[in-house]
Amino acid sequence: MDLWEKTLYDAATQGDVHKFPELLEKDPLILDRAILNSPHKTPLHAAAFLGHVNFVKEVMKVNSYMCFLRDKAGRNPLHLAAMSGKLEVLKAIIDSTPQAVREKTDDGETILHLCAKYGQLKALKMVVHAIDDPDLLNAKNDDGMTILHMAIVYKQTETIKYLLDEARVGVNIENANGKTALDLLSAQGNIRSDIRSSLQKSKALRGKDVHPLNGEPTFRALMAKNRKTIMVVASLIATMAFQVVLNPPGGVWQDDSSEGPNPHKIGEVVMAKTHPALCRLLIRATSTAFVSSLTTVMLLMDESRFIRRSTLSLAVLFLIMTVAIMSILLTYAISLVTVAPKDIRGRLSETGVIVLIVVMAWSISIPYEFYEFWYMIKNWRTIMSAIRERTTEWEFYLRFLYNQQPRGHEVDARPAA
Repeated sequence: MDLWEKTLYDAATQGDVHKFPELLEKDPLILDRAILNSPHKTPLHAAAFLGHVNFVKEVMKVNSYMCFLRDKAGRNPLHLAAMSGKLEVLKAIIDSTPQAVREKTDDGETILHLCAKYGQLKALKMVVHAIDDPDLLNAKNDDGMTILHMAIVYKQTETIKYLLDEARVGVNIENANGKTALDLLSAQGNIRSDIRSSLQKSKALRGKDVHPLNGEPTFRALMAKNRKTIMVVASLIATMAFQVVLNPPGGVWQDDSSEGPNPHKIGEVVMAKTHPALCRLLIRATSTAFVSSLTTVMLLMDESRFIRRSTLSLAVLFLIMTVAIMSILLTYAISLVTVAPKDIRGRLSETGVIVLIVVMAWSISIPYEFYEFWYMIKNWRTIMSAIRERTTEWEFYLRFLYNQQPRGHEVDARPAA
């Protein structure tokens, strides 16, 4: 580090805004050389940490890219300002370069993690209000810890209350060890009742209740996992329905004719004259399959909205998909009867009657299945808890039969003194 660079660092630590323009006039590349020689220790890092807001503003006017430079721990100047609670510097950098807020340290910590870790509640509030981003608010570090987890671990009571009451963070997010905020709070020695009640008001759960049956995914997670598969099936049904319109069974008339028993125009469907009743039914079934499948695709298109949908919405989605499948099945049956030769149409009709009876019987049960499906997803956690309790009960009997003590019922076999 030469004399000019040392003078620049001294000006940064002292916040000497008058010295900086003089140095810049003598050497216009002094900031670039400082970055090149000491990329992990820039004048902006020092000024931001010490709270010299005017010096920070002057440096930002010349080189705003310095906001993204990281020290040896991967922290940029904005991180240092947040850690030390320098609110004016924090506001100046956010106003100038808001993208720097989303940068993470080498440990995967965001600026909000650092605020929670070092007890800088005012800085945390400023960042939350400036950057309205739920993803940043619930971001995890490399250990899977959110800012709520950090606040609980470091016993930042006021920060916890703010995050629960105003920031509305996710309370059931698990860390890398499968622990939720309620698990971490229970592990603390001194538990304040108001913090626990705030978590419970926010419907906080333990990790074992978030994923019952030893990590069995919830219904919503299963639906989200199969979202793409459902979308492919719906797209396939829409394609089949569209193809029926382009190529109807029996084809289309190739000429115009106003004479004879079947007057027609070119391009019209042949079965409209030969099987008018079936043609009308085919149009209704095909249209229903096409519209319901496209509706399913539209509902599944936005993944984030799909995951946040209520259980009733997911049940309605299931019903729409069922209607699409039934409609395309009916379309197939009509097409088969239409193109079949007359000598085997009788046998097909007998088979069709049987299939129709089965389909009608199944259709009658659809409302019940819909109710049962909706009830299941609405009470998913209760059902899983009951299954888990039943599993524990069977485990007790099995261990009893094999002369093993069930868990939780161990007997102290040590001889009495």
